[in-house]
Amino acid sequence: MITFELQEEYIELYKLLKVLDLVDSGAQAKMIIAEGYVRRNGEVELRKRAKIVSGDMIQIQDVMIEVE
Repeated sequence: MITFELQEEYIELYKLLKVLDLVDSGAQAKMIIAEGYVRRNGEVELRKRAKIVSGDMIQIQDVMIEVE
């Protein structure tokens, strides 16, 4: 599990994936989100710019990210 500490009120989902080096580019992040590979708190999240806040759990395949 990866723990990500927010520096601001929220981070957009595609930016979170990019910051954590889980994708090669913002375009790749947007593509995997649009294709339904990302779950937020157990539900598929299709919004590329979804505001991820403290307490959210993000899952991409077998990678879990806890946002604090």
